[in-house]
Amino acid sequence: MKRLTAAEIATALSGELYGIDPETPLTAGVVTDSREVGPGDIYVARRGESFDGIEFAAAAVEAGAALIIGESVPTLHDEPLPVVVVADATEALGQLAKHSIEGLRADGELTVIAITGSVGKTTVKDLAADLLSGEAETVWPPNSYNNEVGVPLTALRAVESTRFLVLEMGARSIGNLAYLTSLIRPDIAVELAVGPAHSGVFGSIENTTRAKAELVEPLTAGSTAVLNADDTRVSAMREVLAPDVSTLWFSQRESLPEWVGEDDRVVRGTSVSTDSSGHPTFTLTLPGEEPRDVRLALIGEHHVGNALAAAAIAHACGVTTKSIVTTLSTSSAASRWRMELIDSPSGVTVLNDAYNANPESMRASLKTLASMGRGDEETSPRRTFAVLGEMLELGDESVSAHSAIGELVVRLNITRTIVVGEGAKPIFNAANLEGSWGNEAAWVATASEAKDLLNAELAPGDIVLFKSSRDAGLRYLGDEIAGVSGAQ
Repeated sequence: MKRLTAAEIATALSGELYGIDPETPLTAGVVTDSREVGPGDIYVARRGESFDGIEFAAAAVEAGAALIIGESVPTLHDEPLPVVVVADATEALGQLAKHSIEGLRADGELTVIAITGSVGKTTVKDLAADLLSGEAETVWPPNSYNNEVGVPLTALRAVESTRFLVLEMGARSIGNLAYLTSLIRPDIAVELAVGPAHSGVFGSIENTTRAKAELVEPLTAGSTAVLNADDTRVSAMREVLAPDVSTLWFSQRESLPEWVGEDDRVVRGTSVSTDSSGHPTFTLTLPGEEPRDVRLALIGEHHVGNALAAAAIAHACGVTTKSIVTTLSTSSAASRWRMELIDSPSGVTVLNDAYNANPESMRASLKTLASMGRGDEETSPRRTFAVLGEMLELGDESVSAHSAIGELVVRLNITRTIVVGEGAKPIFNAANLEGSWGNEAAWVATASEAKDLLNAELAPGDIVLFKSSRDAGLRYLGDEIAGVSGAQ
């Protein structure tokens, strides 16, 4: 956070100050969990559904908090604790982040990058952070901190010496991204894809598109929109850009779409293939640069698009082609349970991609599994197991989307498909209808039953994919099969 006095914070939040000298400087961090408080921190006492953060204000001060931001005056021994009283602590958190970022922008050379999309946000955020942190001091969220709490908390980690701030911005409804960008306007806004991942929440793909477009609508002159040229809904967002906002496209097509002009800047990935270990290779061409061959450290062909988006961010920030190629070739998954490849002590290879799931990412993971199982001139074919759970938030499309995955596992010749949970059962039903033979597909009600099947059937050399939405819990089963320490 920018260095501010208690009085400056109170003014920025339109709050009232109690129990602290107004000229007290605040220079440490900002937290919303009293258990994470360190010396000098600001504790934002948010009101939740089942608790009121102000109840933990005394504990926060005892842990070293220098200031509380809350909706009432907490006391200890009948004396007011140091507090800025506000109408809404969550909104105050956002306003504090806004004030801090505006101050840092005015005083330095901070560049804010914001990333959204139905798939790939976290991977692109992690790749962009790797690419930029090698150039200058960079701040980015350690996890998927992409909502009205996580985005301000990440932004408040930026200080006077920060050069790049990478933000992941998610949307649960129309207006979410408009709110986040009203707090922290991006200099570079990245639109990855618009898909049916949350159609059950938004109601339709059109509403999803409208919500995602809120990221680029507030861009001002001199800003850059990084757009996926291969997604028609994303490419149409060029129509909402303000004048003098530049567009930087990224594309995997061998022939560029008609909406990309001859003079437009494009980051391209062509001649895409995947080797037997699941690593994609492609030819990267940056605007004005010679083509370069890249082999990603990440697993899965779908990561080529993510790598191109991250390369576009880096190119827009002045990173050299050599640095981009080197980093993409060495940067592995930074966030857990996202195409995480683990060779277990038992000789089984685990591909744990069960943090999130939607039709696009499910198809991509299964295609990667099938590719790894086929082998090549140097690697023998391997048995492939797919442990699949429910894809959540698909609304009326849920049954048809799961059924399509069941058809796909048969067409990809996955050796064994184990479907877990009632919500995912259409995968199993469709696999049988598509022509699954014998016991190629099985359905079980719980992860525990799936574990029993796997323990009975897996052998050294097999590859097993775990894929589901986070709440299905298959990521923990993946950890158990992989022998990861501390697996739940």
